[in-house]
Amino acid sequence: MLASDDPQLAANKRLVWDMWRNFLQANNVDAADEYLAPEYHQHNPNAETGLQGVKDYFRALNQPQMEPKNYIDRLVSIVAERDLVVLALVREGVNSAGEEYSTTWFDMFRVRDGKIVEHWDTATMP
Repeated sequence: MLASDDPQLAANKRLVWDMWRNFLQANNVDAADEYLAPEYHQHNPNAETGLQGVKDYFRALNQPQMEPKNYIDRLVSIVAERDLVVLALVREGVNSAGEEYSTTWFDMFRVRDGKIVEHWDTATMP
């Protein structure tokens, strides 16, 4: 999934892949410094923006840190074009009737100068 004929697109995919595994999936908040730019802009309405805001947000979740995996849980695809990288992941939910269901969740990142500067996802406010 990380391959590309364009070396820049491959590098952007690798950056997002590594960030997801080492920061988000492993809950290693300090790893965010390696992947996110200080001016990082978060478009998820439930999370804070800016590098420090994102770190504070994830620290407040109080999730245990884990060892990074060599894969991303439930990843369906990773696509890169221009300065954007999109991850599609399987996600479980519960509908208003209390029934469980599976859906696809999308996260999109913009990369500039080897750092992630912007993020969008399909989140809505609770």
